[in-house]
Amino acid sequence: MRVHNTMTRAKEEFVPREPGKVAMYVCGPTVYNHIHVGNARTFLSFDVIRRYLEHAGFEVTFVQNITDVDDKIINRAAEEGTTAAEVAAKYTAAFFDAMRDLGVLRPTVQPKATETIPEQVAMVERLIAGGHAYAVEGDVYFSVRSFPGYGKLSGRDIDDLESGARVEVDDRKRDPLDFALWKAAKPGEPHWPSPWGEGRPGWHLECSVMSENELGLPLDIHGGACDLVFPHHENELAQSEAATGGTFVRYWVHGGLLQVNSEKMSKSLGNFMLLKDVLALYDAPVVRLLMLQTHYRSPLDYSTGRLDDAQATYDRITNSVRDLLWLRSNAPAAEGADAAERTALDAAVEAAGAKFTTEMDDDFNTAGALAAVFELLREANGYATRNRDRLGEEDLVSLACAEDAVVELLGVLGIEVEVSCAD
Repeated sequence: MRVHNTMTRAKEEFVPREPGKVAMYVCGPTVYNHIHVGNARTFLSFDVIRRYLEHAGFEVTFVQNITDVDDKIINRAAEEGTTAAEVAAKYTAAFFDAMRDLGVLRPTVQPKATETIPEQVAMVERLIAGGHAYAVEGDVYFSVRSFPGYGKLSGRDIDDLESGARVEVDDRKRDPLDFALWKAAKPGEPHWPSPWGEGRPGWHLECSVMSENELGLPLDIHGGACDLVFPHHENELAQSEAATGGTFVRYWVHGGLLQVNSEKMSKSLGNFMLLKDVLALYDAPVVRLLMLQTHYRSPLDYSTGRLDDAQATYDRITNSVRDLLWLRSNAPAAEGADAAERTALDAAVEAAGAKFTTEMDDDFNTAGALAAVFELLREANGYATRNRDRLGEEDLVSLACAEDAVVELLGVLGIEVEVSCAD
């Protein structure tokens, strides 16, 4: 099995830290709103990676956090005239509902940032003691230049970096690129005690602490969307390796973005569709088909037309499986099809399974894996059509094997095919 590692920009053989077990951490939502389809693509991609690893025989401990304290949550609470805790609780519940409706498996553990405040304070203390962080008037900043490897994940040269995105300009910083580990309390904001006064943790710190708490280090896989590589994952890596002196992550895995008219789908651009609204119109297997027909690292253009195409594909799958299921129960006994043709169908079943595994072992290539399933379905349909009036017992056994293989392989991807003869 080979996995693309963002750190090395190459596919590498996947060798977890402990044989047969995988420690996997994926950045979860900041719960200030309903998730949109772009967010869902990331969560679905890593759900499939987890499912395939388990299918391949690994015992996966899958940890995904909930960021339940953040500027966006605080701002949303002000807009809604409520508290940050109430906003976080509301949208955490909505996130769980959306993931269930999409067929995403629940994480093994799902920690919340607010549940690990003492551990986060302890990491900041370690960083200060090691000369990697400094306190200023109740805030604590990570000293980026104290960590020689800063920029190695994103491939950026620290001397060329400019302040941007989540890097705030602050004259109290020793360097414009230094980022907040701990933020001093402001009126009306949630806060917790610390050696530097009341305050709350920074976004990057939360993930470093929760992942280490639940999985230990190094993590086998740390996942997220590609827009998290910098600054979030770069900062996570820096603070974790500065605090521990060891490797933070063995394999960094990042998914491509979902786009609308070649632009990233995002709430800030206003070009988003909420997942709950899409799932009100299309069933989960259809949405999964849309997303999995493109490799997880590639950008995916979203449109209603493409969803309609995925719906048509899913309808063809269910109709074919329904027909094969009907034949298993209703085809009259006959002399049987040509033995060579039946042998070819049996071989196609074996080939589809082997091709599916080969594609998924190649950096979780769901597009290639689906193509293998579709080819098997085409072969089975052709066999059934050509021999419909002369199917014998052995033919029905071969068709049953083909149908079972299609349903099983799609199930590995979380695409459920539920039909019955009565449909």
